[in-house]
Order: sequence, then structure tokens, then C-alpha cells
Amino acid sequence: MQEVDWYFMQRCRQHHQDKPYHIRYTSYLSKLVYLDLPCNELFGRILPEIGGLRNLTILYLFANKLSGKIPKERGNLKSLVDLKLSVDSLTSSIPPSFGSLKKLTTLCLSKNALSGSIPQEMGNLKSLVELYLYENQLNGSILTSLGNLTTLTHLLLYTNKFSGTIPDDIGKMEFLVHLFLSNNNFTGCIPKNFGNLEKLQTLYLYKNQLSSSIPEELGNLKSLVGLDLSYNNLTGGIPPKFGNLKRLQLLYLHNNQLSGSISKEIGNLKSIVDLGLSENQLNGSIPASFGTLTNLEILHLRDNKLSDPIPKEIENLKKLTKLHLDTNQFSGHLPQHICQGGQLTNFSVHNNNLTGPIPRSLKTCTSLFRVHLEGNQLTGNVSEVFGVYPNLDFIDVSHNNLYGEISLNWGQCPQLKTLLMAGNKLTGSIPPEIGNANKIHVLDLSSNRLVGAVLKEFGRLTSLVKLMLNGNQLSGRIPFEFGSLTDLEYLDMSKNSFNESIPSVLGGLVELNYLNLSNNKFSQAIPFQLGKLVQLSQLDISHNSLEGQMPSKISNMGSLETLNLSHNNLSGFIPTSFEGMHGLSFVDIFYNDLEGPLPNNTAFRDAAPEDIQGNKGLYGNNGVLQP
Repeated sequence: MQEVDWYFMQRCRQHHQDKPYHIRYTSYLSKLVYLDLPCNELFGRILPEIGGLRNLTILYLFANKLSGKIPKERGNLKSLVDLKLSVDSLTSSIPPSFGSLKKLTTLCLSKNALSGSIPQEMGNLKSLVELYLYENQLNGSILTSLGNLTTLTHLLLYTNKFSGTIPDDIGKMEFLVHLFLSNNNFTGCIPKNFGNLEKLQTLYLYKNQLSSSIPEELGNLKSLVGLDLSYNNLTGGIPPKFGNLKRLQLLYLHNNQLSGSISKEIGNLKSIVDLGLSENQLNGSIPASFGTLTNLEILHLRDNKLSDPIPKEIENLKKLTKLHLDTNQFSGHLPQHICQGGQLTNFSVHNNNLTGPIPRSLKTCTSLFRVHLEGNQLTGNVSEVFGVYPNLDFIDVSHNNLYGEISLNWGQCPQLKTLLMAGNKLTGSIPPEIGNANKIHVLDLSSNRLVGAVLKEFGRLTSLVKLMLNGNQLSGRIPFEFGSLTDLEYLDMSKNSFNESIPSVLGGLVELNYLNLSNNKFSQAIPFQLGKLVQLSQLDISHNSLEGQMPSKISNMGSLETLNLSHNNLSGFIPTSFEGMHGLSFVDIFYNDLEGPLPNNTAFRDAAPEDIQGNKGLYGNNGVLQP
């Protein structure tokens, strides 16, 4: 065995009696130079005897199940050039003896459970080219001694618990290509001398606590491809010198406190693919120069203070797949050919001050997946402006000034899960074709001017979780087919003209936690089957013409918190079983013909007089209530 130079078991599994193989080292492999055992199921500790393999230059033990401490004897492997122990379960700290590995060019300890600080001795690794310590639990500050590692090209320390300021010494690593310090607790400023790292291609500092302004010197990084400074506390403006970053493909500055206008120089970033400036305090307009960013695929400007019309030049971005401009102060009309590239999947302009028609190009934009237009003053006939979308998952056009009848096309959108059209001026009846959208989970047509009956085709929407039809002029009976909507959790059909009886099949919708049928014309008795709704927390059937006694089965609703039966013609005694409804916190039975004692229940005892009075002869702790 002393003549063995190579031990190669890459991407295989060693088993002994159907158990993962426990790794051991034999010190007599004195001439071994290459030990490659990744992606096995090796488990247990790395034994100190490994320090006897003094000719070893390559050691790969990554992607196993190794645990415990890294033995200090690793520091005896003076010939080691490449060491990879990533994706294991190693614990404790990095041994200071690693500082003796003077020939080491690659050190990868990522994706373990290492803790403690980086030892000072690591600064002795003058030959180190790549250092990967990411996804551990390392803490403390980055020591200035790392500035001695002037040959580093890769420094990846992300997703640890490092704190303190980022040392200026990193700015002296002139060969650095990739620098990842994200997802730590760094504070203070971004060092200005980072602008000297001329070979840097990726700089990721996101999810720290960095403050102050972005140094304009970063505009000198002509090789930069990716820059992510998001999720910090950065202030000030976006440096105009960023327009010099001609190779930049990704720029993320979102979730900071940046202010001022977006400089027109951003339009010089001809290679940019993904631009994220959301959740800042940027103001002014979108520069028309954005229209020259013809490689742009993703643009996030949401949640700022941007205003003025959206420039027509946005129509030039033919590769755009995601456009998020919501929660700003944009006004005027939307560019009519905003989707002429035909690749737009996500389009969000909600919560602005937009007026005028919905863009014509949306009708033929079959790539659409999610659309947010709500909370504007958009106009147009909804039966004409939307088409058939094979991939559409979500669309919200609520709270605009849209009119017309609901299009039959929604039934031809096979992937549609959410359709929200509340708060417009929609008229006509709900088309039966809506029943073909059988994957829909949420349907909100509330607060419109819809008329006619709810048809039996609704029974085909068996994936429905939330259905809001309230605030229309719908009439007729609730169809028996509603009993098929067994996934329904939220049902609001209030403020319409539904009549006849409340269908007993609603008692089979056992997932319901909210049911509102108030302000209709329902008559006859409350169906006792509603007592099966044991998940129900709110029940409102007030302002109808219901009669008869209150079913004792209602007391089976163990989750009920709010009960409103007011303004009906209910009579008789309140069932004594209501005393067991300990979760009930609010009750309103005003204006019925109820009589007898109030249940000894917190909700009834604490009820305001106006919620109980107006009955025939109820009495409680304070005597007879006023009719």
C-alpha cells in the first residue's frame, strides 16, 4: 500500500453491511498525493491520523456525512494545494493550524456548521486563490490579516454571522473576481477602494446593515457583471457613474433608503438584464433612456415615489418578461404596446394614479402569467380588452372604472387560479362559461352591477377557496350545485337580492370559516345543517326574512366567534345549548321576535343593548329588555 499515489472513489457509495462506510485513514499511505472521496455516504469524524499523509496535495471529502471537529493535524499537510470539505456537518472552529498550509490555493469549507471567527493565521496563506466559507455559523469581524491574501480571486463568505465593518484591506486584493459578503451583519460604509478592484465581476453585499451612500467609485468596476447591494440601509442617490458599467447584467439596489431621481445614465447599461430598484424613496420620472436597454428582461421599480406618465420608450423593451411598477404615483395612460415583445409574464402597475384604457397589446399577450392592474382609474370594456391566456395564473383588475359584461374568455384560461374584478362598473349576468375555469381558487366579482341568477355551472368550480359576489344585484336562489364546492373557506354573497331559502347543502361545506348571506331576501327557517360548519368563525345572515326558531345545532359551531342574526323574523327561545359556545365573542340578534332568557354566555352578557333589543320579550341579568 505504500506505493499508492492515487485513491479515487469519486461519486460512488461504500457500504458495509448495508450501512454507510465509516472513513478511516492509515498513516502508512505515505506517498498518497490525491485523495478523492466526494459524494459518498462517509460518516463519522475526520481522524487525526490524516495528518500523516504529508505528500497529499489534493483532498476532496465534500458532500458526505462527516461530522465533528476538523482535526488540527490537518495543518501538517504542508504539501496540500486543494482542500474541499464542503457540504458536510463539520462543527467547531477553523483550526489556526491551517495557517501552516502555505501551498494551499483552494480552501472550501462551505455548507457546514462551523462557528467561531476566522483565525488570524489564515492571513499566512499567501498562495490562496479561492476561499469558500459560505453557509456556516462563523462570526466576529473579518480580520485585516486577510488583506495579505493578495492573490485571491474568489472570496465567498456569505450566509454567516460576521459583523463589524468591511475592512478596506479587501480593496487591495487586485486579482479579486468574485466577492460575496451577503447575508451577514456587516455595518458601516462600503469601502471606497472597492473601486480599485478592476477585475471584479460579481460584488454581492445584500442583506447586511450597511449604511451611508453608495460610493461612486464602484462606477470604475468596468468588468462588473453582477452588483447586489439590496436589503441594507443605504441612503443618497444612485451614482450617475454607474452608467459606466457597460458589462453589468444584474443591478439590485432594492430595499434600501435611496432617494432622488433615477439618473439618465442608467440608460447606458446596454448589457443589463435584471434591474431592481424597488422599495426605496426614489422620485421623479422613469428616464426615457430606459428605452435603450434592449436586453432588459426584468424591471422592478415598485414601492417608490416615482411619478409622471410611464414613458412610451418602455415599449422598446421587447425582451421584457417581468415589469413591476406598482405602488408609486404614476399618472397618465399606460403605453399601449407595452407587451409587443410577446414575452411579458408578470405585469404589475397597481396602486398608482393611472387613467385611460388598458393597453391593447395585453389582449394578444399570451405569455402572461400574473397581472396586477388594481387600484387605478383605468377605463375600458372588460369584454373587449382581454383575450385567452393559456398560462395565466392570476389577474386583478379591481377598483378601476371598467365597465361592460364579463367575458366568456375567462372560461378558456385553463391555468387561471385567481380572478379579481371587484369595485368596477360591470353589468350583465355572470356567464355560465365561467364554470369551465375549474382550477380557479379565488373569484371576486363584488361591488359591481351584476344582475341575474348564479347558475348551476358554479358547481364545477370545485377548487374554489374564496368566492365573493357581494354588493351586486344578483337574484334568484343559490343553486343546489353549490354543495360541490367542498374546498370553500370564504363565501360572501351579501347585499344582493337572493331569495327563497338558504340551501341546506351549505352545511356540507365543512371548510368554511366565513359565511355572509346578509342583506338579501332569504326566507323560511335557518337550516339546521349549518351546525355542521365546525370551522366557521363568522356567520352573518342578518337583514333577511328568516323565520322560525334558532336551530340548537348552531351551538355545534365550536369555532364561531361572531354571530349576526339581526333584522329577521326569528321567534321562540334562544337554545340553552348556546351557553356552551365559549368562543363566541360577538352576537347581534336585534329586531326579531325572540323571547325568554338570554344564555349565560360571555357574548350575550357583554352584548351592547342595541344588539339585543327590539325583540318580543328577552330578559337577562338586568331584567326584561326593551322591545
